[in-house]
Parts: sequence; C-alpha cells; structure tokens
Amino acid sequence: MSHIDPTLERIASRALDFVPAGGTVGLGTGRAAAAFIRALGTRVRQGLRVQGVPTSQAATLLGREFGIPLVGIGDVDSIDVTVDGADEVDPHLNLIKGYGGALVREKVVAAASRQEIILVGSEKLVPVLGSRGKLPVEVIPFATAWCQRHLRTLGCEPVLRTVDGEPFITDNGNHILDCGILPLADPAALERALQSTPGVVGTGLFLGMASVVLIGDADGVREWRRT
Repeated sequence: MSHIDPTLERIASRALDFVPAGGTVGLGTGRAAAAFIRALGTRVRQGLRVQGVPTSQAATLLGREFGIPLVGIGDVDSIDVTVDGADEVDPHLNLIKGYGGALVREKVVAAASRQEIILVGSEKLVPVLGSRGKLPVEVIPFATAWCQRHLRTLGCEPVLRTVDGEPFITDNGNHILDCGILPLADPAALERALQSTPGVVGTGLFLGMASVVLIGDADGVREWRRT
C-alpha cells in the first residue's frame, strides 16, 4: 500500500467542511485530490449523501473504489464545490495546474463550480506564477509541431510530454506541451495569446478561479480566501 502523506490527509479532512450534504462535488486529479476522494469516500460510507463529478479517468476509478456515486458534467446544471490540487499558487489565488495531465477537464469542472477549493502544501506557494518554470498546454495531435513553433514566438520553450518514449495522451486524446517559462509579469496576456492559438485546447493557467486555498504544512492548515 502506498504511503499517504499526513499533510495531505489534514488538508483533505479540512476540505470536507466545504461539502454540503446532498451536494454535487467536483473531484480533482492528482495526489491532493486523491487524498480528498479517499476522505470523502469515508464520509459517504458513514452516510453522507453526495454525488461526484470526476475530472479524469483516474478520479473516476478512485471515486468508484471508494463508493462515491458519480455523474458526468453533462448530467448536472452546476457543481456546488470542486476540490482539487495545484502546482503553483500565487498570493492572488491564481494557479498553474496540469502537471498531472488533466488540466482541460479540471478547468471545465472548475468553471461549472460555485466554489473551487484548492489543496496544496506550502511548497506550492510562489510569489509570481511561473516561478517553477513550467506551464502545461494541451494541444490536438494534428497541431503539435505547429503549436511548438508558434509558442516559441510567445516566449515559451515547449517540450512534448512523453511516457516511455511515446507522447503522453490526455483523457481527451490530446498531447501536452510542457512550456518552459520565466516568472510571468502578465499571466492574463499569455493566457489570451495561448488560447487564441489554433490547435491549443487549454492551458494550465487558472486565473481568478480558486475560491479558497487550504495550505498544509508541519504546523497545521492555513486558509487563504479570495477577497
């Protein structure tokens, strides 16, 4: 059995406070989100009634394993709360996500949610987005090579994500370009430029989407709220 990070367990447990009884819950992807799915599954077994909207095949499998009733994004008008992780969080609660490869579905579910709760360790906090030097961008396979060339003109250094020497394939059947970037002076401008590029499906920039960030460290859990 894989080791469960106690910090992730603490912030996942705190995130349960945001889940309404009878509500619809977006289930994120990645280590922090998986800790939350396990915690939510425990509550479901204890009698909590909710339904989950998974953001990936991995989240679907884990949700089923822990007995959470699942529905698709097309089956609901809105989502009460989504709980997910992030790869970077700036002081304004803007995010970079997508190191796990589910960025497009995560963004769709986040956009459909009344609240987006983000779970991170303190190591994910950055003064400026781009501080960790990578921004995932999902592209259709037909456009991968052209997008690589074009994204270089925008100041990125895109590298095709691979697994065992083959292109990584998202749940949408697409590729991911991991773009080397410097800290972003204007992430909104880069988002507009990337989104206007034919062949780009979505980016890992989540601007103005997070409602609350729960930050776990050795001293406990801190909470940042959008003001």
